[in-house]
Amino acid sequence: MNQEPTTTLNRAKPYQLVLFPLNNGATNVYFVLILSYVAQFGDNILKLGIFASLMVTIMRVADAITDPIIGAMMDRTSTKIGKFRPFMILGSAVMAVSVVCLYILTPFIPETMMWLRYVAFVVIYFVWVIGYTFQTSCTRAGQTVLTNDPNQRPMFTIFNTVGSLLGMGVMQFMIPLVKGMYDVKDAAGNVIVSGYSDPTVFRIITPIGIAISVLLTALAIIGIAEKDNPKYYGIGGAQEKVKMSEYVEIIKNNKPMQRLMVAGAGCKLALAIATNTTVLLALYGILMGNYNSLYLPMMVLGYVCAVPFFILSMRTSQKLGQKASLVRYVSVALVCYVGVLALLLLSSHGNPARMLSFPFQGGGAINLYTILFIVCFGIGYGAYYATADMPIPMVADCSDYETYRSGKYIPGIMGTLFSLVDKLVSSLAQTLVAIIFLICTGVNELPNDATPYTGGIKVAVIVMFCVIPMLAWAATLIAMKGYSLTGEKMKAIQKVNAARKEAVANGMSLEQAMQAINDDTVQNV
Repeated sequence: MNQEPTTTLNRAKPYQLVLFPLNNGATNVYFVLILSYVAQFGDNILKLGIFASLMVTIMRVADAITDPIIGAMMDRTSTKIGKFRPFMILGSAVMAVSVVCLYILTPFIPETMMWLRYVAFVVIYFVWVIGYTFQTSCTRAGQTVLTNDPNQRPMFTIFNTVGSLLGMGVMQFMIPLVKGMYDVKDAAGNVIVSGYSDPTVFRIITPIGIAISVLLTALAIIGIAEKDNPKYYGIGGAQEKVKMSEYVEIIKNNKPMQRLMVAGAGCKLALAIATNTTVLLALYGILMGNYNSLYLPMMVLGYVCAVPFFILSMRTSQKLGQKASLVRYVSVALVCYVGVLALLLLSSHGNPARMLSFPFQGGGAINLYTILFIVCFGIGYGAYYATADMPIPMVADCSDYETYRSGKYIPGIMGTLFSLVDKLVSSLAQTLVAIIFLICTGVNELPNDATPYTGGIKVAVIVMFCVIPMLAWAATLIAMKGYSLTGEKMKAIQKVNAARKEAVANGMSLEQAMQAINDDTVQNV
């Protein structure tokens, strides 16, 4: 029996492709605001010491454990405004309230009531991670209704990155500027008390971050509004009632998802550690001696170098599939970071010829070391950053594969199963940072740009800025070797799913459609 579906693909309109990925930008505001700075805040403002870093890890693990529960809730949700929008709205509201309580209200708890600071920090942070999961889950799950066109899905990565730049990038650019306004310096201009020790910095960046996130969330809701509709839900459009016991079966039989979990976790770990605020403070402020003149130029360099790789990765994904693109450009990053590693090993604190130098904001003339670092870091970071979020649209492929394999439309649980492992691994980031600095320096405090240079700090920076990301990328490449969802395979899967959906719409049961329609019964186009 040969069957050809009338409509094979669900395509998104241009404005939908542009707007919905802004949901990731909205949550990435908090990725910077909370996950990158909460340890500094807990240590410098609340005086919680290493407890803050450990609690970030513990809460991240708790967040990962709650992910499948929230994913199951999402798969069973059906309201007048759809499946995904309620979680986007609720998540945004919970995070906004939580961050105000954390960054603005907790510093008013007196030091004579330190126990209350500990309790408030834990409770507020836990509430925040629930809101964070609500909204981040929608980015992965919502792609399944936005588009299943293999030529459009790679575009999600680009617009997702644009959204991230509007969220994460703006915050990364703005926060150091605000911090610099509150640095305490000596007569020579050296920082003696970091601005991150002043509660005013956090009172300023909090409302700005919330405003940016709420705006991006509103635009993302507009982007998915038309597609957040039962007619785009899987083959039959029905709400799936998946038992908790079935999750193990799903993980066991969905081999591509297993490998994507490893790849995604590796990518997230590399990003979380290499861009950690404390690591960058140590690299640019202590090892290279001038955080204020180096951080922003190097950040801009990375973003600029990523632009051509975005275009290349999209074209590679459209032609050969997302797997081929991820493997190709992560490999480029890995090779280039060999050069970054060598340059950091050769760096010499106090020797201008072997340190980064830019001719502004107190820096010196550009030297050969800086030129070589720009080439290796720029190409390596550009290639990696262009693929850092690629596992997100690949989750949609795995979700479509699950529909193809079992007939179940469960984007919520598929997205949160991925994020479970992602978060369990990336939750190690802040604790690894604290532990590695402790081991290398012997000091039970996180360094800042006012901390004096030691050889131990250099070792810690090299391990976290280069070695760990390189190992994570190697794990990604190994995992992708057996990943079966190539570009051609996804085209075949979409044809089968479309044919089954059409058969169900014409009166066939889902079970009958699953048995009668497969790769062999659907003609290749």
